[in-house]
Amino acid sequence: MSWGLQNRLAHIIKPKNNRTVMLAIDHGYFLGPTTGLEKPRKTIEPIRDYADTLMLTRGILRTSVDPLCSTPIVLRVSGGTSILSPLSNEGISVDMEEAIRLNVSGVALSIFVGSEHERQSLLNLTKLVDQGERYGIPVLAVTAVGREMTRDSRYLGLCCRIAAELGAHIVKTYYCEGFEKVVENCPVPIVIAGGKKVPERDALQLAYQAIQCGACGVDMGRNIFQCENPAAMIQAVRAIVHENKNVGEAYDLFESLRRNY
Repeated sequence: MSWGLQNRLAHIIKPKNNRTVMLAIDHGYFLGPTTGLEKPRKTIEPIRDYADTLMLTRGILRTSVDPLCSTPIVLRVSGGTSILSPLSNEGISVDMEEAIRLNVSGVALSIFVGSEHERQSLLNLTKLVDQGERYGIPVLAVTAVGREMTRDSRYLGLCCRIAAELGAHIVKTYYCEGFEKVVENCPVPIVIAGGKKVPERDALQLAYQAIQCGACGVDMGRNIFQCENPAAMIQAVRAIVHENKNVGEAYDLFESLRRNY
């Protein structure tokens, strides 16, 4: 890796423990005004400093994040579809030079293994990796899963390995039973998606199990910004990822912070 690429990776995954807490706030690019993100700036400002990285689109970065913010950015650069059409039919929606102008630490796009547009999404990844290597910017591949796909270790292991084989520097995927095998068979770091909103203790359990199985961190969105107290929740997640707290300890922290805010 080039020096610049290694340096940007170190912004995303902290070298002191090779862990990261990413805040996923890119949902609007295909869902529109998602619950909790109707007014993005209002959502982002109170919790951005607790995240190691913000994952979002250029539109939200420009309009809703203070340019003086020091939290690293992973920029969503795939799109072109909405929930009203097949999501797998995405293309690369942001030029790498634009990513450089925005001073991002990494770029992200989705791949759709097993979908109608599998080939297109995988070739999108290879093009983005080529550009990332040229300019020293890491690429995060998101293993998107359609309704018809099973989120099991065999399928997710396939997706993650393909992403790594095609050059992704980080992979984002879902937690599943047998997740340790997914991690073992993927030669690049894996972060887990938070998925749909669940009770706080369940979300903390998800984060804890993923870390125990070898994930380098989480890229959690709805289970933070849709929580009744997002600042308390993201700090509880950090306690698991960066302080090796167990679920009970992290939930007690959440309850304590929730009462005090």
